[in-house]
Amino acid sequence: MPSNKLLPLAEAVRRYTWDGMQYASGAALPVGSDAIAFGRELVRQKRRDLHAIFHCNTQQLNLLAGAGAVSKAECGFSGLEVFGFANGLRRAVESGQLALEDYSNLAMAVRLLGGAMNWPFVPATVNIGSDIQERSAFAPDEYPAKRKIPTVTDPFSGREIGAFSPLKPDLAAIHVSLADPLGNAIMLGTEWSRFELSRAARKVVLIADAIVDTDCMRQFPNLVRIPDIIVEAVVYHPLAAWPQSSPGLYDVDEAHMKLMNKALATEQGTADYVSDFVDSYGDIDGYLDLIGRDNIARLSDSATSFLLDPFRQWIKTPEEIAALTAEVAA
Repeated sequence: MPSNKLLPLAEAVRRYTWDGMQYASGAALPVGSDAIAFGRELVRQKRRDLHAIFHCNTQQLNLLAGAGAVSKAECGFSGLEVFGFANGLRRAVESGQLALEDYSNLAMAVRLLGGAMNWPFVPATVNIGSDIQERSAFAPDEYPAKRKIPTVTDPFSGREIGAFSPLKPDLAAIHVSLADPLGNAIMLGTEWSRFELSRAARKVVLIADAIVDTDCMRQFPNLVRIPDIIVEAVVYHPLAAWPQSSPGLYDVDEAHMKLMNKALATEQGTADYVSDFVDSYGDIDGYLDLIGRDNIARLSDSATSFLLDPFRQWIKTPEEIAALTAEVAA
């Protein structure tokens, strides 16, 4: 396995994704860190029939659903916090294009833990006796649903508890604040099961806002929550979570969150959004120009910027990253 795992975003999507795969992403709430840039590239490359797994819905799932890339999805929370319900996701579900299987956030967390631990099933008491247990979008004509959350007997107490299926997606595209070229990663802010997701997925691709020297990881080994041994590739992509936020680096772009969700409410609006904000740039510089350099400066002037201070001395320049990425291509 090569020591330098840096790949361009387009190549990572070509190499590690395919139509019909089980794809996982999602991270810190619907307004926080998520690999939305990876989702944009999935739409650019016209991936279809994805089975999406998101702990929380984000603008990535909203876009993938609205653009017709997803036929099945499992997630805990399907809104966009203060920005309203996810219009692209809503439209896909209401049209019958997408089957959305609903779980609580805790259920998604323990299912990811079960996948990480390679359990045959996950015993839990959440969601029992509710419509979450008894109704399944994957078996809509069956009520109560028999296979979504069947019950088992606790051999110690004798009580009936739920048995959840563990999650083991084909690929997890995980947004991280900092990664080194080897695939070690540090996440600033809340994790929202990215630790468990990285162990549950069959393959992991990191999408990092910044690339640092490995000495940074050696200086803070207790913060390296995702180690290189489980990572296939590292993608450098500044503002990868835009228009959502990345603690320590940039705040949520509230204006674009609203614009994006409004656009995804209709088929024509989605087509226009994809044309203007997905297919319109060819590289990272083009992507950053699209966001707007003044806008980036405003978003980066964040109250959380101090979180990045201990790591700044190790952050590599775009020129250094380009040279390292070229080594892999060669």
